[in-house]
Amino acid sequence: MSDLLERLRGRGWRMTSQRRVVAEVLDGDHVHLTADEVHARATQRLPEISRATVYNTLGELVSLGEVIEVSTDGRAKRYDPNAHRPHQHLVCSDCGTIRDVHPTGDPLADLPPKERFGFAVSQADVIYRGLCPACA
Repeated sequence: MSDLLERLRGRGWRMTSQRRVVAEVLDGDHVHLTADEVHARATQRLPEISRATVYNTLGELVSLGEVIEVSTDGRAKRYDPNAHRPHQHLVCSDCGTIRDVHPTGDPLADLPPKERFGFAVSQADVIYRGLCPACA
């Protein structure tokens, strides 16, 4: 069983066939699909699943904190199931491919106190950009 499915079962989330298919499509370490990509893959497994059901399920998963909504450079939102593993993103500037990366160090500690302007900083989202091997 996938990590996401296990987490959802542990929460007691009602597992309909539609929800299960969406969760299965999202399973993986470097999965960052758009809602339309999730729908296309879900219909291969469950042809009757509607686009609205996919969007609603993704919204629920984001609200539950089980999936992260990732937006980069004004492109379509993508959905990352690795919500419980701290990581940053590496994005191809050309094709938009996204990979999860786990840099060493603490980005919060890298922000000097005088650059915090009195903020109680609790989170840092770092996006690394470059060209993937296919685009380079």
